[in-house]
Amino acid sequence: MSTTAITFIGGPTVLLEYAGLRFVTDPTFDEPQRYSEPGSTTLVKTRGPAVSRAAVWPVDVVLLSHHGHKDNLDWEGLELIAQGPVTLSTMRAAGDLWGGSVIGFDDWESYETGPVTVTVVPALHGPPGSEARVGPVVGFVLEAPGEPTVYVSGDNASLPLVQQIAERFPDIDIALLSAGAARVPGIAAPLTLTSTEAVAAARLLGASRVVGLHTDDWEHFTETGDDLEAAFTGSGLLVSTPRAVRVEL
Repeated sequence: MSTTAITFIGGPTVLLEYAGLRFVTDPTFDEPQRYSEPGSTTLVKTRGPAVSRAAVWPVDVVLLSHHGHKDNLDWEGLELIAQGPVTLSTMRAAGDLWGGSVIGFDDWESYETGPVTVTVVPALHGPPGSEARVGPVVGFVLEAPGEPTVYVSGDNASLPLVQQIAERFPDIDIALLSAGAARVPGIAAPLTLTSTEAVAAARLLGASRVVGLHTDDWEHFTETGDDLEAAFTGSGLLVSTPRAVRVEL
């Protein structure tokens, strides 16, 4: 068994070392700024990455839950993809993105790279009915012989979908959960898990370790990393991931 480790970069972005490969989730490497685009909600980034795009290289695979929001794929993230790592994402992302090697998948389809099988799993970025506005989003399950099974939620807000994933993958060991209860005008419910929902998701999955993502660094997230830690108090599940520090899982 190789060492599984994670380095928290900021927002939804981590370097995941797994089965001898280097995975980056939802790459965001820009410095703090305001993103205002016609027809889109203005997003404000409050803190830059703990690790630069150059420093994270080499990257074998990018796990891109969706491409339409700057808090999951920013300008520097696009540059990372353009460097050519295999990027697994939605069908829409594969049709829209330039550069790199972006491959789109439907739910439950798989991709093999080295010893790792990555299965693309369903996600819902907000309450039911918000799909037309927020677009498609996916999560990922990583498996390899002799290695822990890892679930990467992406910006999923649906516990029923977590239940479906748990039924298909009953042996998930590590769950990377985007929480933070993101909110934007015009959508009443959060676009990502609340802290209490993250605890419920971990229980549904039966995960023995949880890494919380996407709780800070952006103004539209309404619950912090401290809120997530408080929700998990006493569970023994949440793994602390200091920025830029490599933590073995």
